[in-house]
Formats: sequence, structure tokens, C-alpha cells
Amino acid sequence: MADTAVTAGLPKRGPLTLHRGAAVQWGLALLTVVLVIAPIVPVAFQSFVVGPLYDREWSLTLANYGELFASPVLGELAFNTLVFSAVTTLVAQVVGAVTAILVGRTDIPMRSVLGDVLMWPLFVSHLVLAFGWFLAYGPAGYGTMAFTALTGVEDAWSLYTLAGMGLVAGIAQAPLAFLYCLSATNSANPSLEDAARISGAGPMRTLWSVTIPLIRPAILFSAILNFTIAIEMLAIPLLFGGPTGLNMFTTYLYVEGILAPQPNYGLVGAAAVLLLVVVTGLVWLQGRLLREAGRFVTVRGKAVAPRRFPLGPFKWPFFALLVAYVILAILIPTGGLILRAVTSFVSPFIPPWELLTLEHFELIFSYPAFRRSIVNTVLIAAIGGAIATAYVVGIALVTHRSDFRYRRALEFLALYPRAIPGIIVGIGFFYAAIIIPPMGWLRNTIWILILAFTMRYIPTGFGAIVPSLFQLDRDLDRSARTVGADWLTTSRVILLQLLKPAVFSCYALLFIHFFKEYVAAVYLFAPGSEVIGTTMLTFWVQGDTGPVSALACIQVAITVVFITIARKTMGVKIYG
Repeated sequence: MADTAVTAGLPKRGPLTLHRGAAVQWGLALLTVVLVIAPIVPVAFQSFVVGPLYDREWSLTLANYGELFASPVLGELAFNTLVFSAVTTLVAQVVGAVTAILVGRTDIPMRSVLGDVLMWPLFVSHLVLAFGWFLAYGPAGYGTMAFTALTGVEDAWSLYTLAGMGLVAGIAQAPLAFLYCLSATNSANPSLEDAARISGAGPMRTLWSVTIPLIRPAILFSAILNFTIAIEMLAIPLLFGGPTGLNMFTTYLYVEGILAPQPNYGLVGAAAVLLLVVVTGLVWLQGRLLREAGRFVTVRGKAVAPRRFPLGPFKWPFFALLVAYVILAILIPTGGLILRAVTSFVSPFIPPWELLTLEHFELIFSYPAFRRSIVNTVLIAAIGGAIATAYVVGIALVTHRSDFRYRRALEFLALYPRAIPGIIVGIGFFYAAIIIPPMGWLRNTIWILILAFTMRYIPTGFGAIVPSLFQLDRDLDRSARTVGADWLTTSRVILLQLLKPAVFSCYALLFIHFFKEYVAAVYLFAPGSEVIGTTMLTFWVQGDTGPVSALACIQVAITVVFITIARKTMGVKIYG
């Protein structure tokens, strides 16, 4: 009876419905091939070509790779990238795992509030976070100067080292480890922890000997993910490594491909291909770890509710430690951005109310190009996010609820952008728009940015839709087919109606990622298609930190408004 109610009113299958479903499936598959392959092929081709691709006088060669592997720069890039990524991953995993256990499995006070604040770095771009840390803890940062004034100690730390950059990047990526570990701690079987405590183990011994080993898959999986993200990170290495000559692969591609007076396009292409191969290998390793995670399963059959550990006398010291981390690592850098945006300069020796000004915001809103960057960013996030959501939902339905012949290959192709760093996405679409005539009209428009961002975040949207799709019984599809509905009608009338919460979550995720994305845009933006991130970079290169802070505050404010709306009206959860 329930199936009959669900399928009531479905249109009967006519002579054309046998073909329209196949047409949609093939159309989505071909679009995915174009989106994913179009930016990769030109980059790979450029690595074998002397001179830029747009010269059209192509001469194939292996000299670019020979020059790259013979260059002493390669060893420096590899060492710096490896150390930076390792420090980033170590900081992110330690902070993420510890905070996940404290928030998810203990009786620490204010768990919900602290959990929301700990997630905040995930919602803003690395560019904004880097600016905040520079203003707070840079050489002339108000936090640095205040510490020197109180203690008399100068140069107590430096963000312009691999360790300093890794600390900032690790804190930026800690929410990702927090999410994975929080999910694992909430699903762990509490009977194993109870057995340890019955055997005489205290809360701390139980946490160390039982709980942490049970979340090892989450720690390993998020570690590979954070290591991969660190390799392709641009903002933090650029802001803190650039002034001291500490180059990574991404900053090398940015400097040599954009800032150099005469870019060596072949060498840039070879370095981009090498980076792509490395990241692809890490994504493959991540997949292998995920497939082997089944040996850590502790909950089977009947669900069990995890219980919180009473920390006893350790509760308030851990609470104080967590609050101190939130204040020092999140609130002070964010507050520094706000303070710098509304003052002529920041100093611990002068009261900020004596330096208040709105000149930075007036500058932003007085020039069309700066205003346009804000409008473009909102349009790309709102419209592009909606288009990308519709596209990703279609791909999910084809790969998991259709009889499309190549659905497994399509799923692999849709998830492959996880292995393509954002800067390579930008380079690839830049080349594609030059050498592929049908894409030429996209140059210097926000539409090429929407395409690039969509390609980059297909896996993100896919991950928001597929778990909910797995929860829908396939009997719903079969019931619809028995009354004459084709695949397209079944998807539209039944599956999409039941997937609305997941679709809203997918749109919220893509909006946030599109809104904060800037790496893929640095090669693609032009006058008329600026976004907030590229405008902030422009100001930073000129040394204007006031307008940078004003734009960062605008980006943060819009993000806060959107997250609030998403939580209140669409029911989207931040975590949990």
C-alpha cells in the first residue's frame, strides 16, 4: 500500500520515454568527461611543448622534464612541501583527535558551543585565516607586540618558517580531522570501554588504550586527506613563505606562471604534472585505507549508544585548555581581522578606539572593481552552487540508481577531481579556454569560474548526496517501474522528493566552498570577473592590509549569514 501511494499519479510510459532517460544519462556522462578531462589534457600537453600553448606553433619535447629534474629547485620544492605537509598533518591530527574526544565523549562543559567554534576555520578560506594570523602573530602583530611588552622576549616565534606555516595550516585543517574523529568516537562500541573500566582502568587509561585505537581508521584517513590538502595549499605558503624564499610546489607554480615577467610555461606544466601524479597517488592510498577499515568495525547488528566519560578532577583543566586554544587560535586571529578593518593601524600601545576609521570599507565600496568582486563572489556561490548541485544530484542518480552501462566508470571520473589541486584546475581551464574554440567565449567571465569550481567540488557534493541515496530502498524504484514510469520520472517524482534534505545540505556545502574558493581563480580572473580572494591577494601584494582585512570581514559576515540561514531554514547541520 505504501508503494502504491508513493507511485500514485506517475505518468504512464510513452514511446519517447524509453529514450529520454538514456539521453540524460549520456549527456551527464559526456559533460563529466569534458569537465574533468578538459583542464588535465592541456596541462599535460603543455609539459611536452616548447613555449606557451597559445602560440599554436607547437614543438614536442622532453626537455621540460629534463630541466625540472635537473634543477636544484626541485629538491628544495620537494623538501619544503614534504616538511610543511608533515607538520600541518601532525598539528591537524593531534588537535582534531583530542578536541573530538573531549567534545564527543567526555562531560566537558559547553560541548555544543565549543564544537561549533572549533568548526569555524572550515568555513572560511585559508587566505582569510592567513591574514588573521599575520595580523595577530606576525612580526608586527598586535599579539606578538603585546607578548613582547609583557615578557620582554623578542622573536619568541616566527610564522615565516616551515614550522610556523605548518602550525597555521594545521589549525586551519584541524576541523577536518575533528569531523572524522568525532564521527568515529560517536559510533564506537561502549562495551569495550566498559570492559576496560571494569578491569580497573581509569578514564584516562581507557581513553588512551581503547578509545583512541578504535578511532585509528578515522585518524589515518583524515591524515592522508590533510596531507594531500597541505600539498596543494597556496595562501599560507605564499603569505609566509614567499617573503623568506620558502617555496612549495604551489607557490612555484603561482610565481613562475603568473608573477614572472617571462613565464617558462613548459617548466610550469612539467611541475604541475608532477604535483598531479603525487596527489593522485595519495588519493589512491586514501582509498586503500578506507577499503581496509572494515577490520576496525566494533558495532554490528543492534545499535549501541556511546556514553560520555566523566573526567572528574580533570574536567576543568581540560576545559580551560580547550578554551585557551579557541581564544588563541581562532578568536584572536578573527578579532584581529575585524580590528584591523576598522582602525588605521593596530598597536597594543594605543587604545583602538582612538584609531577607529571606516576608510577601508569606503575604499572597497567606492571602486567598481572592488564592489564587483563581492557581487561576483556571491553570484558564483549562489548561482554556481545551484547549478553544481543539480549536476551532482544527476550524477549521483545515474551512478547509483540507474542501469547506465558505464556508471562505475562515471563514478570514478566524478570522484577523480579529489586528486587535482586547485591551482592545476585553474591552469587547465586557462589553457582549455585558449586552445578549445567552443570554450573561448568563457574567457574573462564568471562562467569559466563556475565551471572550474564545479569541476573542483564534484566529489564534495557527491559525498553529501550518496549516503542519503543509499538509505532509500530500491523497492521504490521498482514500484514506480511496474506502473510504467521510466528512470527519469522515477528520479524526479520519487527520489528527488525524498532527497530534499540531502540536496539542501549539498547546496549549502557547495555555496560555502564556491564562496571561499580563490586558488582556481588566480589563473582565470580578469577585469570584470574578479572575486574576493583574488582582490585580497592583489591588495596583499601592494602591502595594503587594511582593505584586505575589510574584504575578509565582508567575506566572514556573508558566510555567517548564510550558515545561519542554512541551519534555520534548510535544517543543515554544522556537524553531528
